[in-house]
Amino acid sequence: MTTAFFHDERCLWHHGGQYALTMKAGGLVQPGAGLPESPETKRRLVNLLAVTGLLSEMQVQSAPEASREDLLRVHPASYLDAFKALSDTGGGEIGLRAPFGAGGYEIAALSAGLAKGALMTVLEGRAKNAYALSRPPGHHCLPDFANGFCLLNNIGIAIRAAQAAGLARRIAVIDWDVHHGNGTEAVFWRDPEVLTISLHQERNYPLDTGGAEARGEGKGLGFNANIPLPPGTGHVNYLEAMERIVLPLLARFRPEAIVVACGYDASALDPLGRMLATAETFRSLTRMAKDAAEDLCGGRLVLVHEGGYSEAHVPFCGHAVLEELTGSATRAPDPLADTLATRQPGLEWQTHVSAHIGRLADYYL
Repeated sequence: MTTAFFHDERCLWHHGGQYALTMKAGGLVQPGAGLPESPETKRRLVNLLAVTGLLSEMQVQSAPEASREDLLRVHPASYLDAFKALSDTGGGEIGLRAPFGAGGYEIAALSAGLAKGALMTVLEGRAKNAYALSRPPGHHCLPDFANGFCLLNNIGIAIRAAQAAGLARRIAVIDWDVHHGNGTEAVFWRDPEVLTISLHQERNYPLDTGGAEARGEGKGLGFNANIPLPPGTGHVNYLEAMERIVLPLLARFRPEAIVVACGYDASALDPLGRMLATAETFRSLTRMAKDAAEDLCGGRLVLVHEGGYSEAHVPFCGHAVLEELTGSATRAPDPLADTLATRQPGLEWQTHVSAHIGRLADYYL
């Protein structure tokens, strides 16, 4: 079986209007290129996959929009109705830093549909693993509040659909986007059947969530894990956090499938992160997730695209991930690899971060 790759050009037509970085244009803020969450990082990834030939080695497909029934398993009708009404009248904003244009509701539902399609395809045995190039992203979206470029919670919608279809109950989510996956955490906060783990830069976004003490509530207590890492963590310590905390938590939970919120904004070149990850970091994280899936749940692994805002670097990071996911020998060497390797933290900093990771490992395990 091949890797399934879910993509739809319509998702790249989502737009949020005039911004300069995350500041809305107006007053003293001159209009810029738009939000960092632009279509170009994703489009350039697809283009690179096409040029190298890796795209042709995958099962490329789209999927239908997530249905209202799908959306209602995560989002209340009042939120969906307000979103749809504003979308139908030209767009706007119904949350925080999550603007959208006309037709934004349908594009967001399509983005969620790609995530759902990817998970369903793997659980139904039609692909070994899958990657959903979802846009807009979803991991910040709360059930009733759009947030941080995210309009619907793509992964939450996909998991609830799979559970409703009887395809799986126990599913683990690993979120290695540089920002805390507060929306996905909120969706499953009281659910003992979904383990949510977020690796993120401490106090990046949101500023007030993502602490290690947030472990779930009620029956879900102990099924949420946050791994806040200091700015400048770097390649070595990212892999250490995965090895010492994430993998043992997965082994203890024993999921039926693993879903990764695959953001690339921990990249050393990202404008919204300060974590010094490289393309090889993302390749190694994918290898570790893939090996865990093989050991624990028959290889059932789905990656859903989240953040990542460096137009130059995201394509190479994403290509490395998909090389690993597919097991292909096709390569797109990162032209910045040597420079980024030189910029990695020294031993003294690695030792400091390692001690922090050790404390978190003791806390969770």
